[in-house]
Amino acid sequence: MSEPVIDLTSIGAVVFGADGVVTDTARGHAAAWKHVFDTFLRGRSAPFDIRDDYLRHVDGRPRLDGIRTFLASRGITAPEGSPDDEPGAPTVHGLGLAKDRCFMEQVEEYGVAAFPSAVALLHELRRRGARTAAVSASLHGRKMIASAAVMHLFDATVDGGDAALLNLPGRPDPALFAEAAHRLGLPAARVAVVESALPGVEAGVRGGFGLVVAVAHGDRAEELRARGAHVVVPDLGDLRVRGRVLPLTS
Repeated sequence: MSEPVIDLTSIGAVVFGADGVVTDTARGHAAAWKHVFDTFLRGRSAPFDIRDDYLRHVDGRPRLDGIRTFLASRGITAPEGSPDDEPGAPTVHGLGLAKDRCFMEQVEEYGVAAFPSAVALLHELRRRGARTAAVSASLHGRKMIASAAVMHLFDATVDGGDAALLNLPGRPDPALFAEAAHRLGLPAARVAVVESALPGVEAGVRGGFGLVVAVAHGDRAEELRARGAHVVVPDLGDLRVRGRVLPLTS
């Protein structure tokens, strides 16, 4: 098993999948999905499993992709609809809009917190000269990061709004991480990815990133390793940083 270390003699930047790694939003996302899907599934299929269905089909994916993937797992096809659909309409867009509304209501009521171990790691990385970026599939990614008061710890952010503007596919495609690396000015081989979602880990491996670190919430360590994670830790407090980033020479 690889030692849980980020070695800054070979890694110059770290890209974090924000949801569930930096911001403690995964539970809110899962609860919103359950509310929306259970309403839609009534009379069609068993209720949405807030853990297994969320982690396997929705976590880490763009909202509409998550809907399509989950419904396909139940053998259900819904019309695509359009962004003008009513929230909760029995379409892909309608379900997505309902989920977005439900989640943002939770954010407005309870706010967003950052994981203390992630904040400590970000401070340590930056103290040692590493560049950092945050990636989120959410259209509200920047808002979540700002609400958690950690925006100043990132040199770049890429969220669902950027993905839509640049027509970037969602994870497990590595395009979002590649865009973050580009904004940091480093090739993928010199960038580490830190993720907790299965599609995010797969994206880091596909993209040829120098190190893929998975945060295993619960008992998911083996599944994350099976997706190709180089290092798996139960909490970012278990991840060490070694060395300093050397200045680039011409």
